[in-house]
Amino acid sequence: MKITWLGHSCFRLDSAAGSLVLDPYADGSVPGLTLPQQSADAVLCSHYHDDHGAAEKVMLTGRPCGYEVGALECFHDEAEGAKRGKNLIHIVSAEGVRVVHLGDLGHGLDEGQLEKIGRPDVLLLPVGGFFTIDARQAKAIADAIGARLTVPMHYRGEGFGYDVIGPLEEYTGLCGDVVYAGSNSFDPAGYAERATLVLRLPE
Repeated sequence: MKITWLGHSCFRLDSAAGSLVLDPYADGSVPGLTLPQQSADAVLCSHYHDDHGAAEKVMLTGRPCGYEVGALECFHDEAEGAKRGKNLIHIVSAEGVRVVHLGDLGHGLDEGQLEKIGRPDVLLLPVGGFFTIDARQAKAIADAIGARLTVPMHYRGEGFGYDVIGPLEEYTGLCGDVVYAGSNSFDPAGYAERATLVLRLPE
């Protein structure tokens, strides 16, 4: 499976099961980022704010999508959705690889939620705070889930992201297993040991 970061919280999965885009963002919704138009077999959105729910940015091929997909309801804030509404955690599997995308998770996870998530191969984790869990909350959740690869997302970088959210370094500074990838794509099969994998912003 090839997993590609397209900026912010948007990822593309390509495998023998087909192609799938998670949380595409609308033009002008994320400072410094523009999502190229995508073509894929399916699109999944954790919620429908402009920076996560721009399904129109993905032209569907009409081919069947062979991924096994599950969803777990949670909230975009710590007040059971009173501030920002609901959020879906997506659990996607193909080729023996299990990928969990937390969307804009805004609170800690209870034992029941952690049990449903299980121990994935790849965890796509928001770390920037303000709109989501912050770096310390994210680290606690990453430790509780124990994915083989944890990929931080939804943070502020040089020239991109919201001013009110934290930079990547606030999260990676808490981790002792950081690996910097040479591109914005990776194959989970290429990583045998547990790591926090930082992807490069697509050019």
